[in-house]
This record gives sequence, C-alpha cells and structure tokens, in this order.
Amino acid sequence: MALTGLVASNGFAQNEDNPFFSDLPIVASVSRLPQRLADASAAVTVIDRDMIKASGARDLSDVFRLVPGFMTYPNNTDAARVTYHGLTNEDFSPRVQVLIDGRSQYSPLFRNGINWATLPVALEDVERIEVVRGTNAVSYGSNAFLGVINIITVDPALVRGVSVSTNQGTQGVSDSTLRVGGRVGDAGDFRFTYQQKNDFGLTDQFDWKDSFDSRLLTLNAAYWLGNSEQLQLSLGHVEAVTRLGRLARIDVNGVKVLSGGEDPGNPFRDFDQSNTFLQLGWRRILSAEADLQLRYAYTQDRGSEDHVELGSDLSWNGNRALRYRVDAYGDVGDRHEIEVQHTFAPTAATRVAWGAGYRLDSLQSDSYLPRHDTAYRRVGRIFGNVEWRPAEWFTGNFGVAGERDSLAGGNFSPRLSANFHLTPEDTLRFGASRAFRTGSTADYIGVRLITPFATAGGVPIPPGQVYRHKFLGDGDMAQERIDTVEIGYLGDWKAWRSSLDVRLFHERVPNRMLTVERRLPLSVACDVPVYPGPCVAGAADFTTAVQRVAIQGLEFQWRWQPREGTRLQVGQAWTAISSAFLDAALAGGVTTLETAGNRDRISRLTRESAPDSASSLLFMQRLPGGVDFSLAGYWVGNMKWTRNSSVDFYRRFDLRLGRPFNLAGQRGELAYIAQSINGAHGEFKSSGEPSDRVVETRQWVSLRLDF
Repeated sequence: MALTGLVASNGFAQNEDNPFFSDLPIVASVSRLPQRLADASAAVTVIDRDMIKASGARDLSDVFRLVPGFMTYPNNTDAARVTYHGLTNEDFSPRVQVLIDGRSQYSPLFRNGINWATLPVALEDVERIEVVRGTNAVSYGSNAFLGVINIITVDPALVRGVSVSTNQGTQGVSDSTLRVGGRVGDAGDFRFTYQQKNDFGLTDQFDWKDSFDSRLLTLNAAYWLGNSEQLQLSLGHVEAVTRLGRLARIDVNGVKVLSGGEDPGNPFRDFDQSNTFLQLGWRRILSAEADLQLRYAYTQDRGSEDHVELGSDLSWNGNRALRYRVDAYGDVGDRHEIEVQHTFAPTAATRVAWGAGYRLDSLQSDSYLPRHDTAYRRVGRIFGNVEWRPAEWFTGNFGVAGERDSLAGGNFSPRLSANFHLTPEDTLRFGASRAFRTGSTADYIGVRLITPFATAGGVPIPPGQVYRHKFLGDGDMAQERIDTVEIGYLGDWKAWRSSLDVRLFHERVPNRMLTVERRLPLSVACDVPVYPGPCVAGAADFTTAVQRVAIQGLEFQWRWQPREGTRLQVGQAWTAISSAFLDAALAGGVTTLETAGNRDRISRLTRESAPDSASSLLFMQRLPGGVDFSLAGYWVGNMKWTRNSSVDFYRRFDLRLGRPFNLAGQRGELAYIAQSINGAHGEFKSSGEPSDRVVETRQWVSLRLDF
C-alpha cells in the first residue's frame, strides 16, 4: 500500500461508525493530509472497489468515464488517453498526473505523458481511486496541471490465500489473473499478482487493424519493524504489444477506397512497450498527529516500433520516393525519485504536511536525441500544505511548492482555499491556485532528423547525403501556466443517505503549448555536424506557446443510497473553452499558423477538445438470489481529440450481472459483462475517414475462484 494510502486508511478507521462514510470518505490526495471532503481545498471524486467492479470496466482508463469532466476512449491503434477539461492532441495526455501508491507514472520516454497500455497495476489490486478535479501542483509537482488521479492499491495485509480468475468473450477477449497473498514472518504481509490480457481490439474498420496483448507481474509487501515503524516494497514488470499501421488506399472521386496491401508510408508493425518499477518506503509514526515518511522509486520504460516507411523528398537527384527507418517512441526512459514528507500538528487548530523531493530522469532515443548518448534531467522540489481550523464553521488551506528543473528552470505554485461549513451538512468552498506544466526532455533538447537510407527501388544512399529536420527542441521554451479560481458546494445529507458535490470553475491558460511547424533560418537548418551534406529542410516542428485559453464551466456529482443494496451515482459536466492566438506566435515564423485553414483547425481543436456537455450514471442493485446488477450509462457531446479528428455525440451503456457463490466451501463469483449494449458508436474518428474507431458491443463471461 502507498504511504499516502496508509495515511488515508487511518482516516477511514476513525470513521467506521459513520454509516455513510463509504460515500464521503476521508481523502489524502489533495493536501497530503487525511481530510474530510468538507475540509479539502479541491473537489474530489472517490471511486471504490465496488464502483470499479460495477462499471464493467476491463481497462483502467475506462473507469474515469464516471468522473465529471473526464474524457477517455478505448485503447486501440492510438494510445488511450484520459483527459480533464480538454487541451488534447498529445499522444500520451501530459496534463493529468497519475500516481500509483504515490509513484508518478509520467514517463521521459513517452514525452512526459502516461502510457495506459503499460500502467503497472491490475484492476483487481485497486482499493480505491481518488481523483482531484483541478490543479494540484502544490502537492504533486508541476505536471499535476489539470488534475490528479491517485490509484491506491489493496493493503497486502487484506489479501489472503489464492484467487484465480478468467475473462472469455467476443472480440478475442481472453484474460487470466492469479493473485496470492499471505504472511511474511511474524510481522509482514505480501501480495503477488500475475495477469495476462489479450483481445483483437475494435473490429477491423476500413484501413486499419487492432489488437492488444499484455503481461503483468507485481509484488507488494509490508513489514512492521515495531508498533510504529513500517517498511514497504513494491516491484513489478508489465509488457504490452499494440498493432499499428494502415492498409493502402487511394482517392477515387473524393472517396477513399482500399487499393490492396499495406500503406508503404505507414506499414503494419508491432509496438512493443514495457514498464519495470521498484519502490521502497519507510514510515515512522511519531505520535497520533505526526509521522515521517521516506520513499524511493525507480521506473524504466522501453518501447520499439522500428520499421521502414516510404516517404517523399524532392532534394536528392529529383527522387520523390525515399525509404526511412522510423522508431518514434523507441529506446529507453529511466526515472529515479526520492521523497521525504513530515506531517505534524503544531497547534490544536493546525496541521502541516511538508517535504522535499529529488528526481533524476534519463532518456535514450535515436529518434529525438541523435546527438546525445543519454540525456539527463534533474528536478528538485519542496512543498508544504497547512490546514487551519480555528472554529467548527471554518477550514482554511494554504499550500506552496517550489521547483527547480535543470531543463525547464524554476517555478512557484501557490494555492489558497476557504471552506465555510454553513451547517454540519452544508459546506461552501472558495479557492484559487496557480500551477505549471513543463515540457518533455525532447521539447527542450530534442533533435529529430529524418534521414533516408535508400530509394524506393532499394538503391542505397551514401550516409549524410540528404536529411531533413522533423523536430527541434527549444531550450528557452516557456512553462505552460494555469490560473484557477473556483467555488464549490458539498452537501452531505445523512438522513437522506445522499450527497452532492458541485464545482463552478474558471481556468485560464495564458500560454497554451502546442507542437507546430516553424520556419528555420538557413544556418540552423543546415547546422547538423553529425549529418554532413546538402541542407534540404527549411522548417521543423517545435513545441511553443500558441494561444491564450479560458476554460469555464460547472460540474456536479450526486450520490444516493436509499437502502442497503442500492446505489446511484450521477455526474454531469458543462464546459466552455475559448481561445485566441498569441501575437508572438502569429509573428514568430510559425508556418502552421500562416494559413487560415490551419488556424481554424487549431482553434476548433482547442474549443472542442472537451464536449459542451457530458453525463454519466452508475446504478447498482442487489437482486433476489444474491445477484448483483449494475448499469453504467454515458452521454458525451461532440468533441475533438486531435486537429484532424472528430467525435460525434454518442450514448453508451454497459451492463454487469454477477453472482457470488459458496458451493461446498468453494468461494468465487460468476459474472456476465457487456459493453455498449445499445449498439455501435464512434469515440475517435479521423477526419475524412469512412469509418474509424467504431465501438461495437463487446461481451464476456468472468469466473473467479478463491482458495
């Protein structure tokens, strides 16, 4: 279990006499202090184990459809993304921080984003998820930009015996899971999980094929050195293979038709990915109100999609078709991180959590760092949160964090909130914060060159004779900034067994960063001593500030448990995004912005990167005979994931029926799950495609046996 999870679990233990505590639990993800939701400085959605099971989710990314303001789509030939309030376009969603037991999942290899295909946790091992809806750089660093997903796994002390399970269903669904838990000596516990997942992906549609395979191994252990001191160990490895590529096609009278074979510019290949991690934690309880925690984590991400593409180039003897070797996300990214945190109560009305961390990232990439054997990045950070509760009717929270990045420079992130408890059941919250997002290592020092090695006919090209820039980093690139003001209301109506959480927000990003093409001075375009030869490129992609963006809206989540065995949760988000281009971007030689069509596409991407309206519903009911029934429903408005994609309004309903059993001492559960029971719909469509990423009904049977 995570150190933050350990703190939170202590908070739960103090509230076991509350019959509705499961709906309004103690949370620790906002300020790193265990707090009532009514005292927290941000809106939080808590997803417990029952909700995860009832949602019918097979992939962790699917679970966040239940969170107001969050958007996702199924893992397919495009990497799954989980976003909050839009600002999409990047492949691996770098604006929402994801933690597993306190360990950040941001990867140097995947452009400081999250690769959900190799997230090293099985759904069966998740105890609960705390989702902070809003920036939280104060607690978790500069890239906790729009929100934080804190995944807390099951305490090894709660896992005993052996559990095996399998899923078998349509679209090639074939999963197997083995979980074992037990004691380690007189004062320790362990949890071991092995899982493999396979599917054919979404049904083959027009010019692409989809499949996914993964294998996961994790081990978690905890050992008490005494009544007040604990050691924790987590380690694991996950590897996944995703199918990429397209079939060849041609345009016939404005209609795209298949022409046979693979697309030579985007051939079929396997994208091999893996994640390996180790985490060590130490915690000492100093008193009822104080503890000291130390955590070290190491993570390594690997990837490879090495393949040959046929491209065009007009500069080498007039030859328009050349062969290039491409491996966009290939090679290795490593991260070492150490963090210390001290929690204490200096007065009866005040609690403090403060600490410091140091991170060392390294990246090897033949695609983005051809001049570097290994690129290193060092980040130091201090943080502090103070909770002040001088009276029953008021809770104040103040937090600050300072960060120094060897590539991005420094930043300072403050947050202030005031919670007024109008009654024991009604709280009004006012908050303001500032946060930053730093770019990836490649954004600062990357140099991606496209160098052909042969003509289309296979004639070798002498090394260094022709090349062109694809991407250039900018060492002076600014950090993306967000300023947020919000008003929140929390109602906890125990007599009605119901709660309501409302958030009204205004988020302003004065320098939205985007990768665009910029014209290069001839001296820059040709100054690549590693690749001598004639210069052929006058432009390259850069990541730079492009727009001023304002995001405003209203969201709520309502929960109701009218009686035991019945639960209802409803979420709704209304979001409006506006933008304007920065004068510096328009005048800075950004060729992407020189045409009205491109400017319109970028503006639409920003405005429509979150739907105007999105709703979710989860209904859970215990039926006669001990059958668990649940229905999840989603209504998602028009939106865009990328400049050249579109998503029409869609509805989706997922169903689950489960029957726990105990036959002659053999315990387990048999379940039937069906996703998109209302039929096919699109969740990611490339512009101009006849059909793309159509989600059809997927169903499977799940069997679990516990020994």
